[in-house]
This record gives sequence, C-alpha cells and structure tokens, in this order.
Amino acid sequence: MKATQVDLNADLGEGAPNDRELLQLVSSANISCGAHAGDADSIRTALQHAVAFGVAVGAHPSYPDREHMGRHSLDMPTSELRDSIWQQLTYLCDMASSEGARVCHVKAHGALYNDMATDQALAEKFCGWIREFDTKLTIVGLAGSTLLQSARHFGIRTRAEAFVDRRYQADGTLVPRSQPDAVIHDADAAIKQTLSIIKQGYLMTVTGQRLAVNAETFCVHGDTPAALLFASRLVTSLREEGIRIAS
Repeated sequence: MKATQVDLNADLGEGAPNDRELLQLVSSANISCGAHAGDADSIRTALQHAVAFGVAVGAHPSYPDREHMGRHSLDMPTSELRDSIWQQLTYLCDMASSEGARVCHVKAHGALYNDMATDQALAEKFCGWIREFDTKLTIVGLAGSTLLQSARHFGIRTRAEAFVDRRYQADGTLVPRSQPDAVIHDADAAIKQTLSIIKQGYLMTVTGQRLAVNAETFCVHGDTPAALLFASRLVTSLREEGIRIAS
C-alpha cells in the first residue's frame, strides 16, 4: 500500500550552517547532545528553531568522541557509557525544557547507532538505559535492526529509519563511511532511493541486490554539503506524489 504520510528527519545542532533552513522542511529533528559535535549555542539555536517551526525534537546521543565526530566505535566500560548517555540525555532535555520543547525520541549517532544495529548485547543495554531514563521516549533505529527488535522486547515504542543519503549493504546495514560509495552525493539518486522505499518497499544495495526496507522515518544528514538541496528536492517530490510530511 502506498504511504500517504512519512516522517522526514535531520541530525542537527552539530554546528552545520543549514539547520534553520532544514528545520523548515523536516518534521523531526535529532539534536546533538554535545558529545560528538556542536556546542551550547548551536544546540540551543536548533531547539529554538524546532519550536518555532513545529518540529518534533529528539535526542542524538553518541559515544563521547568529538575527535572523530562519534564515528569511531569506542571500547568503553558499560558503566561509563551508561553514565555518558544519561548525561547527554539530561543535558539536552534540560535545555529543551528551558526553550519550551519536549524531547520525544532518541536516535543514537554514528558508530553507536551502527554498532547497535547488529550488537544485541549493546542494544539491550541501551534500551534498558532509555527505559530507565524516560519510559515515554521512542527509540529511532535502522529499519530491521537488532536495536529495534530489542526495544520492542523492552516494551519501548520504536520508529524504523531509512537514509536518504546513505548506501546500503546486502545485510541491511549502512556502507561504512570509510568506503568511497558510502554517501550518496547525487540528489536524483537520493530521491530515487527514498521513493523506492516508500512506494515499493525496497532499495538497491551497492551490490545490485534488492533489499526489502520497511521504514517510517527518513534521515537527511544535516552536516553533508548537499543536505539542504536533498531535503528541498525530496520535499517537492513527496508533495508531487501526494505524500504528506509529518512526525
């Protein structure tokens, strides 16, 4: 059945230049908690614009790794990672509250997101921490991932995510950023992939295979140079297809 509504999200508050413009196009924002990128000013500004444009706010925690922008896996003691995640969530929730926003969902960033897509033990720990922090939070994760399976086991609401600007491997995981074909740089290709998922329920992997994907929300990375172009073109294409954008 053809979708009539989808959620379009972006990772924001990281210090990239187009946050305000993206927040006029997307329906959900995953806002940095400061551990991988961004600072108090960029995070607060993103929250203010999200409130102004009626965009749903989510937390975007990561491994505490600003050196590599949270895109390297860290071998941390469980207690230290748990404390870091809680500190990040507390930081963003407190700032959001001061700006009149409510944090509705959690989407991990970078290596932590990718690790939890396949690492059941880590995914279960994360779900336990989120449920302990706030039972009302929805977990956003890679469609078909171990994280979403674990979240459902914990009784946590989930939202399955697909990417507008990333390529996929045959097992449903994202192509690592260390590989040259990991990121889609062509707007037509990005829109084609997104519409294929929405209308037909699959995408083509880097190896030329069909991969079934059932997604409810679609991400544009706010720190990519073409983010605003991709989001703008995609919004136009979705509207032409009669698909509403809403969180």
